[in-house]
Amino acid sequence: MPAEMVYDKERLRRARFAVAAVFCVHGAVTGSFATRVPWIQEHAGLSAGQLGVALAFPAIGSVTAMPLAGAISHRFGSRTALRGLLALWTLALILPSLAPDLVTLCAALFVYGAAAGMSDVAMNAIGLETESRLGKSIISSLHGMWSVGALIGSAAGALAAHLGSDARLHHLLAALTLTVFGAAACQGVLDSRPAADEEPPPRFALPPRSALLIGAIGFCAVFAEGASLDWSAVFLRDILDTSPGVAAASTTAFALTMAVARLVGDKVIDRFGAVRTTRTGGVLAAAGGVLVVVAPHPVVAMGGFGLLGLGIATVVPLAFAAAARSGPNASQAIAGVATITYTSGLIAPSAIGAVADATSLVVSFGLVTLLACGLVAGAGVLRSGGTKARGSTGAAAGSGGGVEMSPAGD
Repeated sequence: MPAEMVYDKERLRRARFAVAAVFCVHGAVTGSFATRVPWIQEHAGLSAGQLGVALAFPAIGSVTAMPLAGAISHRFGSRTALRGLLALWTLALILPSLAPDLVTLCAALFVYGAAAGMSDVAMNAIGLETESRLGKSIISSLHGMWSVGALIGSAAGALAAHLGSDARLHHLLAALTLTVFGAAACQGVLDSRPAADEEPPPRFALPPRSALLIGAIGFCAVFAEGASLDWSAVFLRDILDTSPGVAAASTTAFALTMAVARLVGDKVIDRFGAVRTTRTGGVLAAAGGVLVVVAPHPVVAMGGFGLLGLGIATVVPLAFAAAARSGPNASQAIAGVATITYTSGLIAPSAIGAVADATSLVVSFGLVTLLACGLVAGAGVLRSGGTKARGSTGAAAGSGGGVEMSPAGD
């Protein structure tokens, strides 16, 4: 075997671990923030309604800024863009805890969300380029590492809250630590650079048409995810009259189910393909939704939420992968799908609440079940030639298809 081939495989192996570390850092920021929301609410003197308004701004910032990520990556190269955007995201963790009132908190969370969205697009684009060159699915496990990072960040945040730590100090230390780890991880990722004659993407563009149907699949999955994360505990408490501890455990179990399913999902995707994996996941998620709706006992409902998490776990990673293959500009297509899915995450909690106010939470999760059925019906839009085929031609694409790859760590 030629020495160059051995070097390329070793470089790709390092690049895979590096981008996995980036995903973990990104998730840790989210986990660190989420656990200190009560402190931030008290510090800013907000009512529950005002906090709800403020918490809409991260998604608004993400949806607004995501389309810029492609132009930034084109201008600076994917590795440099990721390094800067990830640092912006980790440092943005400092802002919300500094806000003294509603207006400044909304502004801080807008910046926080914008940084989250742009770095999300950049790291997914690099993750999918790495997947293509490896010739096997890794995107599900990368999103699993994001979930692991979120769990680590939330565990550290829970400890800080238990010790009575000021969130401003906690977030400052967490932001600086994660910035250092993020910068080190970015050194190892692959670097895609545009060819000299390649036209830059628009600085701001609506999602391409190719991303709309793919985004609709992601919308269904993220709606189910947001509904389950935000309302599962309320469902068990209000509908099945469980204790607060059991109700909270259902949310934790759902998050853990998704994390584990994403970590092992790549083997399933490589074995059965994106379409069959998504359709099977849709069946599992729909079955879980039915269990939740008809549950006579908390254990049955928790099993239903577990099936929901298992069924939707790989859908968003597969939607990003399909978007990257759907057009000439991967970052723009990923940004389009991410915009649609983030919008779903924005409206899901309030939509579930509105339906519940008009009817009941049981009817709300009937809606979630219907959207899970949409995964079964629409899975075909994720069909592609497969990562193995792309991986076998990755080197050619790197030299003649519009990008040049520089060794990791340069």
